[in-house]
Amino acid sequence: MEQAVTYKWYPVYTNPRSEKKAAELLYKNGIEIYLPLQRQLKQWSDRKKWVEEPMIKSYLFVRITVKQQMQVLTTKGICRFIYFSGKVASMPDRQITQLQLLLASETELELTDQIFKPGEKVKVKAGPLMGLTGELIDYRSQKKMIVRLDHIGQAIMVQMPAVFLEPFE
Repeated sequence: MEQAVTYKWYPVYTNPRSEKKAAELLYKNGIEIYLPLQRQLKQWSDRKKWVEEPMIKSYLFVRITVKQQMQVLTTKGICRFIYFSGKVASMPDRQITQLQLLLASETELELTDQIFKPGEKVKVKAGPLMGLTGELIDYRSQKKMIVRLDHIGQAIMVQMPAVFLEPFE
């Protein structure tokens, strides 16, 4: 009897400023990728231009089987997989879905690698992020919701009115 092939999301560390090129090469090789991008207004000496920049510098996400890990590692621009407790870190599908929902909303996002002390867990009860859960913190004297991305040492801070939140057990 054959075992079912299991696909999982893995965070991958890329060379600096190689996220888009590596993602393109992986995609061309049949690997499912997710590269979270944000539109940013860039200023040059002679002009301003809107550009799509990676939300998390030097990271992208691949949905692969264990057997495809070497194929990913040998792709130009890819440095390594992220490890957690001595094993290649994988991410639950729901975390990728939450990240996609966050980027699809009109909510202004701020990325931080600062380590936060655990706070009250909350659930969003209204607005475009309704249904998401996170951790509430007090940062720069504004209430913000934290959606923690396990295993990559990053968190996304979203400014949100307190009336949109409720305690979550």
